[in-house]
Amino acid sequence: MSTPVVAVAGCPNSGKTSLFNQLTGARQKVGNWPGQTVEKYTGKFTVAGSQFEAVDLPGTYGLVAISEEEAIAATFLAEEKPDVVISVVDASNLTGSLHLVAQIAEAGFRQVVALNLIDVAERRGIEIDDSVLSDRLGVEVVRTVARRGQGIDELKAAVVRALDRKPMQLVVDYGAVVERHLGGLVERIIDRPEVAAAQSPRWTALQLLAGDRGLRRRLGSMQGGSEVVDAADAFRDDISKEASSECEMELAEHRFNWIAGLVDEMTGAVVQQTTWSDRVDRVLTNHYFGIPIFLVVMWVTLRVTADVSAPFLDWIDATVSGPVSRWFVGLLDLVGLSGGWVESMVVDGVLAGVGGVLVFVPVLFSLYLCLAILEDSGYMARAAAVMDRAMRAVGIPGKAFLPMMVGFGCTVPAIYATRTLDSSRDRLLTGLITPFMSCGARLPVYVLLAAIFFADAKGTIVFGMYVLGILVAVLVGLLLSRTALREEEPTPFVMVMPEFRLPNVRTVWMLVWQRTMAFVKGAGTTILLASMAVWLLLAIPVGGGGTFTDTDVEESAFGVVAKGFAPVLDPAGFGDWEQSGALLTGFVAKEVVVSTMAQLYAVAGEQGAQGAPGFVADVEEIGSSFVAATVDTLKAIPGVFGLDFFDLEDEEDTALQAVVRDSFEESSGGRGSLAAIAFMVFVLLYTPCMAAVGAFRHEFGTKWMWVSVIGQFLIAWIGAVIVFQGGKFLGLG
Repeated sequence: MSTPVVAVAGCPNSGKTSLFNQLTGARQKVGNWPGQTVEKYTGKFTVAGSQFEAVDLPGTYGLVAISEEEAIAATFLAEEKPDVVISVVDASNLTGSLHLVAQIAEAGFRQVVALNLIDVAERRGIEIDDSVLSDRLGVEVVRTVARRGQGIDELKAAVVRALDRKPMQLVVDYGAVVERHLGGLVERIIDRPEVAAAQSPRWTALQLLAGDRGLRRRLGSMQGGSEVVDAADAFRDDISKEASSECEMELAEHRFNWIAGLVDEMTGAVVQQTTWSDRVDRVLTNHYFGIPIFLVVMWVTLRVTADVSAPFLDWIDATVSGPVSRWFVGLLDLVGLSGGWVESMVVDGVLAGVGGVLVFVPVLFSLYLCLAILEDSGYMARAAAVMDRAMRAVGIPGKAFLPMMVGFGCTVPAIYATRTLDSSRDRLLTGLITPFMSCGARLPVYVLLAAIFFADAKGTIVFGMYVLGILVAVLVGLLLSRTALREEEPTPFVMVMPEFRLPNVRTVWMLVWQRTMAFVKGAGTTILLASMAVWLLLAIPVGGGGTFTDTDVEESAFGVVAKGFAPVLDPAGFGDWEQSGALLTGFVAKEVVVSTMAQLYAVAGEQGAQGAPGFVADVEEIGSSFVAATVDTLKAIPGVFGLDFFDLEDEEDTALQAVVRDSFEESSGGRGSLAAIAFMVFVLLYTPCMAAVGAFRHEFGTKWMWVSVIGQFLIAWIGAVIVFQGGKFLGLG
């Protein structure tokens, strides 16, 4: 007997994913939807010894898909035909949530309604009669508070009972005009057995009249399907003429009228109470205060990221370059492989490369933690609403803010998140400007250079890079929206605003853990391969009298390529081959920029693992330095808010920081800090990584991919040159 499949559906911000997490716990798998790169979450849960498979569908407001992610949800329901659908309803916003519930009922699925966020509804003074919804739809209704796990056991039991019930199909009266033509289309469908067998004939007819493009494509491959589609187009035109309005509008109006009557019957005359969330919203979404508050929130986030996590960055750096390197050298010595190319590959390739990236895990962990808190609290949705006004003013769609915010974590999912936008023009425009958002992979470069040249203002410098990325994205968006991607008809910004709440610890932890582990896995694959490639190019002699792994760095294959690229970057103040070489590997992944610097400067300075003081001494060193890092982190927290409770001593530069400082000072003619700013600007603005290039090509095609890559490089070069030459002209640096 096959495992029953349970689809979890719901509108965005209804608590759908929180409920899915409560159902499945840690028994989840992450993959991709067939033919898509959008993540697919599946999991298992058990009820009374019976196992079920749960599928978390992308958030959707209805089954007539507008965005790509809504199309995935609609297609899954139509083609996979899950045994039960759990429809997650926001109890504080019944009218918006029940539209999807009604459509699922009209499609004839077995359905269980999770009346979620019931605590929010009660605080708002909304009393809901569950029995009305249950009787009208023939479904079982379970009250839940998914964030706290309330009602989950009852929901599982309801799923088991739903399997034993015969599906009940809801019939909504769409008025005389629609019903007459709808009946005619149903007859055409029944006359074609293959089409009639796919889904309920009435539901198929409704979807065709509503303009479901996905259904039209699926019917095109069925016998008799093309004739049904042609008939539906004719009936749509007839309805529009007789009703004096578009067919889709007629269907939506009657369905929402039906829902409005249902909500009135369920709740009666409700006078909603003003909650503390409403009062907070008046400030956070204020026309004048909203954007300044957003900037302050992001400034604090990046100060926490840059300053509070810094002690642990130094701890991991010292651990990897010290005890860990010594242990590996010792192991190689035991098997007789020390002193040769194997040791060079392990220490200078693997450890200097991947280890040089892993030291920034605390920085990224801090960033993801702050963003997860903002997301789960509901602030991100409010920030999107606030930024919509400003973005519309420069021709950028308001919904573009959400992919742009995702871009602060990683550009690849941000590009795929453009599918949530409603028009191809908006998706392309957002895809072109999203790479200018400063992803987490760029952060290690900022932190390294800011710590070297701007030790007293690290957080402010990093914050400035993030703001600059936003400004460049806005300017590029403004230019494109006035030229190549001129907007014909603005798409309205639609979003259900979630309740402002305290973040849930479990939800925040899962978000942070998933994102951090994604970075770590990247360090073990892409970054490892890139680091090994850099080591190999450094080991291959091209000129001079060197041999493999024993050649002067400047005479290696990598050095020759880097020196050929260096003159292009000289006007920006960082024309040394080490710096240009690090930027070349940055095309693979921005995480590799720092690891390449660690490799190049370590080789140039003949640095490596020193003699081992002993295993016990190494363990003691790791433990004591971890405690010291924890204490320094606690000391740094008040400083984020300008409260200097502690007198922190200036830390000495690490070996890498010292050699990077000397390199930038030399390449810029004594204007190292100015060159460092220009270098960060270049890192901010040029191509994020090869994975992002691949994602962009997949979404928008080869032509626009090259437009994006070449355009980003030119903007990065121009920006870096303006910063360095302009600052030099003004006597800065």
